[in-house]
Amino acid sequence: MTDVRDEPLVLGIETSCDETGVGIVRGTTLLADAVASSVDEHARFGGVVPEVASRAHLEAMVPTIDRALKEAGVSARDLDGIAVTAGPGLAGALLVGVSAAKAYAYALGKPLYGVNHLASHICVDQLEHGALPEPTMALLVSGGHSSLLLSTDITSDVRPLGATIDDAAGEAFDKIARVLNLGFPGGPVIDRYAREGDPEAIAFPRGLTGPRDPAYDFSFSGLKTSVARWIEAKRAAGEEVPVRDVSASFQEAVVDVLTRKAVRACKDEGVDHLMIGGGVAANSRLRALAQERCETAGIRLRVPRPKLCTDNGAMVAALGAEMVARGRPASSWDLSADSSLPVTDPHVPGTEHSHDHVHEVSKENLYS
Repeated sequence: MTDVRDEPLVLGIETSCDETGVGIVRGTTLLADAVASSVDEHARFGGVVPEVASRAHLEAMVPTIDRALKEAGVSARDLDGIAVTAGPGLAGALLVGVSAAKAYAYALGKPLYGVNHLASHICVDQLEHGALPEPTMALLVSGGHSSLLLSTDITSDVRPLGATIDDAAGEAFDKIARVLNLGFPGGPVIDRYAREGDPEAIAFPRGLTGPRDPAYDFSFSGLKTSVARWIEAKRAAGEEVPVRDVSASFQEAVVDVLTRKAVRACKDEGVDHLMIGGGVAANSRLRALAQERCETAGIRLRVPRPKLCTDNGAMVAALGAEMVARGRPASSWDLSADSSLPVTDPHVPGTEHSHDHVHEVSKENLYS
């Protein structure tokens, strides 16, 4: 039996948006998940401001890494590698994380792994439910992404089946919450109001579900517009807007499409399980409807606990540990942030000898 101490110990850094996440895993065991959020700083703007996010990452980086190491009870010297989100995401925010990861990796003499944000969202489920089946069908839903992905190897082979052609689901939640004057971020508050509303009260449209529409692509722009116009009409007529019913009916329209297409993809591809990740995967109705439809279709559902669905360093560390375990090449020291890094690139490898010169660094007075 393999000694758990022989499994790779990896620190992961996530700064693709407004969360400074630092996670530490040993193999598929989560040791620390430290997060510093700047969401309150963005709330007054009604959305994430890239420059504000970047500055917040700069201020939070070292304290969050210190906190993660302390929580995990390990020394930075013990790490087998440093993983970092190289993309996709906000360019400035990504650069903060990549720069920090390179500095720590170089000073410690450890390999550096630039990994894909979306692939990380899939891999984090290993920390909750064990090794990913191969192939894995994944529905990723967040403020910036609504994607159906098929992976036969999370470190090297992720194939996109479908994606949003306009607004992502999480973005639609934020916009409708703004129209309803519910604040930012919109996902949690709409979920909360929807629990007391009627999901069948208003027949909002389901985008791209016609017989001639793409099987796996998503569109929420039309739904967002329909909901906004319905609310405006009520207000123009001097009528009270039923916030709970609007929230429930809007939410139902979103999760109906997401789960319907995800189950269809599993059936079409012959995959008997579905993994759901991303911030919107924390939505209670999405989780419930997905479970109901998967059980009916004979599909096993895997959804991480809500804290692991939102952006976090644990997911980056999980993918980094998998890279180390499978012997994937480390990234070069010229690794840079790529705001549009395709999901088909789970990580950004370097040359075979890209890390040889790190051993020239003095090992005295290193971070510990």
